[in-house]
This record gives sequence, structure tokens and C-alpha cells, in this order.
Amino acid sequence: MIIIMKQDVDPEGPEISRIREFLKSFPEVMTRTSGIKGASRQVTEIYLIGPTHDIPLETLSHMPGVEKVVRVSNKYRQIGRHGGQLDQIGFTYNGINFNQDSLNIFIGLCAVDTFEHVEMIFSNLKKLGIATARMGAYKPRTSPYDFQGHGKECLPWLFELAGKYDIKVIAMEVLRAVHIEEIREALETAGNPTGVMLQVGTRNAQNFELLKAVGLQNEFPVLYKRGMGLSLEESLNACEYVANEGNRNIVFCLRGIKSGLGAPHRNLVDFAHVPVIKRLTRLPVCIDPTHSVGTKDQAPDGILDIFHASAEGVIAGANMILIEFHPRPELALCDGPQALTIPEMNHFIADTMLVRKTYEERRDLASRELFRQWHPDQQDLSPAG
Repeated sequence: MIIIMKQDVDPEGPEISRIREFLKSFPEVMTRTSGIKGASRQVTEIYLIGPTHDIPLETLSHMPGVEKVVRVSNKYRQIGRHGGQLDQIGFTYNGINFNQDSLNIFIGLCAVDTFEHVEMIFSNLKKLGIATARMGAYKPRTSPYDFQGHGKECLPWLFELAGKYDIKVIAMEVLRAVHIEEIREALETAGNPTGVMLQVGTRNAQNFELLKAVGLQNEFPVLYKRGMGLSLEESLNACEYVANEGNRNIVFCLRGIKSGLGAPHRNLVDFAHVPVIKRLTRLPVCIDPTHSVGTKDQAPDGILDIFHASAEGVIAGANMILIEFHPRPELALCDGPQALTIPEMNHFIADTMLVRKTYEERRDLASRELFRQWHPDQQDLSPAG
């Protein structure tokens, strides 16, 4: 059961205290209070854990400060929509909005290699008016002999360049809890010129200790990548580990499923699950077309497979894109063959905006049709779209 308080109710105020006092009559039920700061409002939710069947829902619903009470039937209690009874909220981080209506493009290097290459990427992003990037400092590899990333050594100059070119958020994978501290210390030393979204990669999708570590801190939002061989439910439950520790600022990323059925692409593209995740949860949804496709093959229509895969996610309502670019892919220390080049950046952005516009038109059309279904006598008053 979840008790959702009205907007801006103080988590330490009398309304919460009165509810807690009432729940003392049910000693087997534990409570956990979570404050959610969305893009436009602050919401407090109280989670009731245990045998809640005897708790009178109507009594709770009419208590001061309560907006609604929802009985929960599935496992992911904190991130779920629970049959559409809970609204999506989202969050704002370092001036960038993340929710199920927004779209942010994170362009950059899968693994940071040189100062010059990073500056070229950031410089072009600023020209395009994009303030978000992907930059990997810690890179897990299949072979122990492959480049593993520069680690904390590159963080000072990476964050300095981000500040110079007005990059507000960098998505960066972490492999261990100590990496969170290294990032925090490097940001503080640099004067916090940018923000970091901690990425839990597909190889750590069920590393529960790492999930708890990123969940225990609330300074950085979390980008969770679906496990390459995990079911959707398993991956959503992994996100619940993060939320259960207190951090609700999570973005769920689809990056393709490891399967021979996806060949000749690296992975079987799973972007049809974008609307499914948005229906089941309140999380913004990211897509990673570069790692899903894994090649720069071109279709007969002249469009790269990566562009087509990205469009599949955007047309379905994706809220964030991770896309790999490199100024000189032939010199990349990781995943060079799949990296798009800077001259291809303008094309990708223009193509993405074209598809996004089509998605918005589809969404408006659906809204008008739903209005007509519910108000058959007021068709002339339906939203103009």
C-alpha cells in the first residue's frame, strides 16, 4: 500500500505524524517515507510493508494531507505506476529535466581517450545547443587485456572541459562504490562545473551491492541499463533495489538483448519496450542504439541502421538517447567501428528531431481520439492538437 500526500506536505509535519500514530494499531506493518522532488512539485509518499489487508483504505484516504491511497499488487512498489493509479513525476538535475515527456540526447565517447577528442566533442555539442554528454572513465571489457578506461586520472580535465563548454550532465558508468567517491571528490575539487549521472552498465545489472550503493546516495541520478540477458521484470526489480535505498532519480535504459536472433546487429533491439516501461513505471526511458546495433551499416534508403534503431525508440516515446560519437573512430580505444563521426552529428540530431515531432503529433492525435471516445457529444471542443 502507498499513501500519497498532497503537494508540498512536510515529511516531518503533523499530517505525517498523525498517519504514523494511526498505523501503530497495525504493529506488523512497517512504514517507509520517501520525498520525491519532481520537475514541478514536491511529493511525499508513505510505503506500507507487510499485511495491509486489514488497514481501512477509506479511513486513510480521508485523513488530512492525503491525496490518494493505492493498494500495490506487483513487486516494484516504489517505481511502479500500479495500474495507472500513480502519475509520472520525473526529476530535475543541474537544470536538465528528466521525465516521461522530455527528450535529452547524450552524445560522446563510450571510453574517454584523449583531452583533444573530448574537447572536440564538447565544442560541437555547445554549437548545437546540447548540454548533455556521455563520457566513460571506467570501462568494463570482455577481455582483461583491452583498454579499461583512464579511471579517476581523467576526471579533473574531463570536468574542467565540461564546465568550459557548458555541459550540464555527463552520463558515466561506475563499476564499484569507490568510483562514486572518486567522482564526487573530483567534482568538488574542480568546483562542481558539471553534473554526473551514474550509469549502472549491463554487466552490473544484477550487482546488488552496486545497486544499493548508487541508491544510498541522492547527490547523483542513476542511469540503469537493462541486463543483456535479463527479462524486463528482472531489470525493473533491479531498479527497485536503487529506489528502495532512497534514490528515486532513475532513468531506465534499453540497450538491446544479447541473442543470436539479433544478428547481424550486435544485440536484438528491444526498443518496442519503451511504452511498456512507461506504462508499468514512472521512470523516464532511455535508448542506446549504438550498443544495440554495434555497426555502421547503411540501409538501401541511405540511412544508417543506428539511425533507424534510434528512430524506433524515439517514435515510441523515448525520453533519452545514449549515442556514441568519436572525432576519429579509427583511433578509438573502444568500440570505434560503431561510433558516429562529428560530421554525422548534425544529421543525427536533425533526424531525431524529425522523428520526435512525429511522435508528438501521434501523441496529440491519440489524445484527441480518446477525448472523442469519452465525450461523443463534445467533439467540437476536443483539444486542437
